[in-house]
Amino acid sequence: MPNSLRQKTAKGMLWSSVERFSVQGVQFFVMIVMARLLTPHDYGLIGMLAIFIAVAQSLIDSGFSQALIRKQDRTETDNNTVFYFNIIVSALLYLILYISAPLVADFYNTPQLCPVMRVVCFSIIFNSLAVVQRALLTIRIDFKTQAKTALIAVVTSGVVGITMAYHGFGVWSLVTQQLLYLCMNTCFLWLLSKWRPRLMYSWQSFHELFAFGSKLLASGLLDTVYRNIYPIAIGKLFSASNLGHYTRAQHFSEFPSSNITGILQRVTYPVLCEIQNDDTRLAGFYRKFLKLSAFIVFPLMTVLSAVAQPLVNKMLGPQWEFCGLLLQIICFSMMWHPIHAINLNLLLVKGRPDLSLRLEIIKKALGVSVLCITAPYGLIVMCYGQIFNSLVALTINTYYTGKLIHVGFFRQMRDLLPTIALCLAMFALILTVNHFMSSDIMKLCIGIPIGMSFYISSSRIFKFSELTEILSLLRRKS
Repeated sequence: MPNSLRQKTAKGMLWSSVERFSVQGVQFFVMIVMARLLTPHDYGLIGMLAIFIAVAQSLIDSGFSQALIRKQDRTETDNNTVFYFNIIVSALLYLILYISAPLVADFYNTPQLCPVMRVVCFSIIFNSLAVVQRALLTIRIDFKTQAKTALIAVVTSGVVGITMAYHGFGVWSLVTQQLLYLCMNTCFLWLLSKWRPRLMYSWQSFHELFAFGSKLLASGLLDTVYRNIYPIAIGKLFSASNLGHYTRAQHFSEFPSSNITGILQRVTYPVLCEIQNDDTRLAGFYRKFLKLSAFIVFPLMTVLSAVAQPLVNKMLGPQWEFCGLLLQIICFSMMWHPIHAINLNLLLVKGRPDLSLRLEIIKKALGVSVLCITAPYGLIVMCYGQIFNSLVALTINTYYTGKLIHVGFFRQMRDLLPTIALCLAMFALILTVNHFMSSDIMKLCIGIPIGMSFYISSSRIFKFSELTEILSLLRRKS
């Protein structure tokens, strides 16, 4: 790789990480402040609309941004074709959602949802206006510009949202915060991007890009609908308040799990691709990545579960107590997220996206079945069902891994068992210590350090290779 490209890639990775952690960090802080000012019902109303916005966004993009990035001989006609397609589709989708808003409100038996939906769905139009700009910046590996625009937008919209929540605007403070963020982000991308649309369109370009993008659209829609099926069921079967508790618990659990998984995927995919034809080395590196990711993510999620209730009580307030109970359960399903991701990464490394799609269809069918079985027994049982679903999905994900490089479910479990056992011991220790603490602050300030000290010291005593690997990486950096 030429030095200029290597430097450009390294710089892009740096700014991509800055964007991920800074923007999500600010969003997390804003969420905590606004949750103390608002009610679970307010968040539940927004949660009810999440699937409509997510599906609309998938239809708008239709995989075109990825198609543009992938196409080496892209032209100005391609860029403009994607731009105008997005504008037309977003306008049509907004019209459909505007008309169907009363039906959605009737479905959830929540009349207040109609005006909220008609306003919040403006977000799909704002998003459609910046698809090409984001794609072109990504092609140039210019994540610095995207980081700047996103950070300015999230800080400004967060301040406005918190101010409105403080003055009693309720759910409209959440609506304004979301729309202002997307509007400002789009405006800044237009200001900082040199590309401007021209009056040109090509059906040939459309068909060429859509031929690739449609495959991504199908898998993206499947994943989007599935990820939002629990909020739909909770909003319909229970209440907006219950949905608000669930979505906040999900957000808490995703913050450490999803961010670390994203970083691990960026590292594992290119490294594994370099040795994709050497199955022996591939299996060795693959097992090392699995153990390292579990060694980092499992204790974080276990500690979060152990202190979930005092953490939520202090951060969000006593009105969110039920959220803490849900978070304690959800953490044990989300902790497997990086293991799922690395397993699926291997199928792409070996050039088998067809197997990945097949597994996704099977797992989604399983997830819907688990939802249908657990829903009549209440929200807590539904969350326990997610743990069961995550473990069964792991056995499904590892089926082809075992076929391709002979690292199947049982070998992976043998590799991860020491870390799992240590995390469970740490979990029991924190709960035992916290049992004798009456104050939430004491539970957090004493329980977390004791638990992490036990985990790290035990890792040293039992000579975990993952700890040695992490310490070696830190020494190299310093």
